[in-house]
This record gives sequence, C-alpha cells and structure tokens, in this order.
Amino acid sequence: MPMPTEERVSQLVAELVERRGFDLEGVAISAAGTAHSKVTVTVDSDGTADLDTVAELSTEISQALDDAGDFGETPYLLEITTPGIDRPLTELRHWQRAQGRKVKIVLRPGAESPEEKGKTTFEARVGVATDSEIALVLGGKRKPHRVTVPRADIQSAVVQVEFNPPGAAELELAGGVAPGRPQPGAQEVSDTEIENEAAASDSPTEGIVE
Repeated sequence: MPMPTEERVSQLVAELVERRGFDLEGVAISAAGTAHSKVTVTVDSDGTADLDTVAELSTEISQALDDAGDFGETPYLLEITTPGIDRPLTELRHWQRAQGRKVKIVLRPGAESPEEKGKTTFEARVGVATDSEIALVLGGKRKPHRVTVPRADIQSAVVQVEFNPPGAAELELAGGVAPGRPQPGAQEVSDTEIENEAAASDSPTEGIVE
C-alpha cells in the first residue's frame, strides 16, 4: 500500500495542532529502517512548548492517523518536534518570535545594505517586525544602532546560537525578547529533550509511536 503524501497528513493533523495552540510548520515522511516509516510533525507556538501538551498532541495525532487508515498495516514512527535553531525565518510569525535574537542576514541581489561597509551578508539582532519591514540592531554591544530593512530585500535569515547574553542597550533597541521566549544566551530546552519527553508520555497504537 502506498504511503500517504505529506500534504495528506498535514490535512489530517492541522486542526488538532491548531486546537492545541500550535502552528503547523511542516510534515515530513521518510523511511525509518526497512520495517516502517517515520512521520515527523513540526509545530511551533508563541511561548515555550509545554511538554505535556506536546505529549497529548502526539497521542491525538497518532489516533487520527490510525483512524484514517492511510498507512494500512504498515507500522510508522511518529515524532512531534519543534523547529531547530537553523530554521529559516520566512513567515512574519517567525520574525516576531525571533525578536531579540541574533540572526545571519543575506540580502537579495541589488538590495541596499544597511551595513556601513555595504555587506550583503551580516549579523544583526531582530527588532520589531511587520508585514513590510524588519527592524534590525547592528553594531553589537559596542555601537548598537537600529535600522529598518524591507522584508522584500531579505533573501534569507537564520537565528544564530549565542553563548553570551547581548548588551542591555542592544536588547533595548530591539524592543526586548518576544514574550514567552528564552533570553538570548540562556540555556534552552532542546528539540531532542522535547521529543524524548513526548515519546515517554505516549501509549502504543497500531502505528509505532515515538
């Protein structure tokens, strides 16, 4: 029996994800050994993901997939995860949730650079984001200053791992950290910890649930 498409699984789980207060960021289906498939559902929210809620969502999604019967007798491994630190910022909600974080920016060809040296690839701290533009803080701790860049001028942006907290003036210019999000440089719960905790809370169904 052919596997369901990622689009089909997205349709099956989207309402459950939304009901739990999450945004569905993606569904991936891949082979997990020779005996079964792996279904990865990536979710995100404005605040820190609650492990109990993630576990409950995992159980609900597993039941929904079993009830739909799209996998037939083929066992599957279900994994509920949150976006990794290297997830590109593409939607407005991604930018808003990254407020206060350092990102690596790549401008589109021909876009005017806000950098003094005219660099089209640079690091900046994310400020307030709107549909049309992004406020960025340049200069780091030494010479922090805020600029505004059209969203259309940004080709890609990826949050960077920070081991030290930003300067107070730098963070103030960014408008602080998005509510419910950890402070930059603070120890964060990893995706693996979230996945493992959810797995421990799940009960087996016809599929193999991780």
